[in-house]
Amino acid sequence: MRRVGLIAVILTLLAALSWFAYLRLQPEPPPAQVVYGSGRIEVDEVRLAPQFGGRLLDNLAIEGTTVASGTVVARVDPADYKLHAEQADAQRTATQIAVSQFDAQISLAQHHARTALTDLRRFESLKSNGWITARQLDTARNSYEAAASQVSVLIRQRAEANAQSQAAGKSAALARSRVTNTQVIAPLTGAVLERLAEPGEIVASGQPVAILANLGRVRLKIFIPETDLGKIRLGAPARLKVDAFPDRTFAARVSQVDAQAQFTPRDVHLQEERSRTVYGVTLEAENPSGLLKPGMPADAWILWDAGKGWPARLRVPE
Repeated sequence: MRRVGLIAVILTLLAALSWFAYLRLQPEPPPAQVVYGSGRIEVDEVRLAPQFGGRLLDNLAIEGTTVASGTVVARVDPADYKLHAEQADAQRTATQIAVSQFDAQISLAQHHARTALTDLRRFESLKSNGWITARQLDTARNSYEAAASQVSVLIRQRAEANAQSQAAGKSAALARSRVTNTQVIAPLTGAVLERLAEPGEIVASGQPVAILANLGRVRLKIFIPETDLGKIRLGAPARLKVDAFPDRTFAARVSQVDAQAQFTPRDVHLQEERSRTVYGVTLEAENPSGLLKPGMPADAWILWDAGKGWPARLRVPE
């Protein structure tokens, strides 16, 4: 009997220990005041490209380095555009000379027209008194009309030369602008993610030669169930963790909530399937030290119940 009792006690202890171990092995429920999600770090990328094509003279973009805003990153050979500017300047100079010559010719033609008009009026007076013939009057009238017509022709030609001068000036300004725009300038301070062209290559207008990223601010897009959507508000605080820094959290905030839902399954018919509807939520985090890199997997927790505060430990749900 004692042996049977001892066995019973041992079995009871084993059962209690098993139950205790079972309880210890059960996953700890996630904190109720936070919503969890995961995704990959994203950044704003800028593709640097020349406004005009040509042979690439140099490309100072080195992957992994940082370039300051306003820095010349790459240059396209401006030789052809300089020639165009010089040609347009020469055309403008030639047309300006032609305009000045027309000014002198118009002045002389106007003088002849005034003289012819004076003669015509005098001949008209003489004809009325019978001192000259009608033929002489017609000759005077024809002389005046020819002189007046010559003035009109010269004025029109001067206007055309002046228009050509203005067009040449604009062509020269455009060519000089193209010379300036053969330089590719960084629009922001950021890290070079990728170098896409090498010196000596022929690049087209708008063809990227490097990709720049602003690492000072990063984004993370996570997807949450529709049942948790009501808990999320814009500006809500969040925290991020990445595998590269397991003991460190990064502060973030909710910057956007998608208006359109996405469904995990393609066809949704049952209530339990409809509960798998998810919404995209974008988080933004300041990254002044550049520790967070694009493509890094990250876990995120959004604190929706500020009254309870952040939990003592942030865990990835099992």
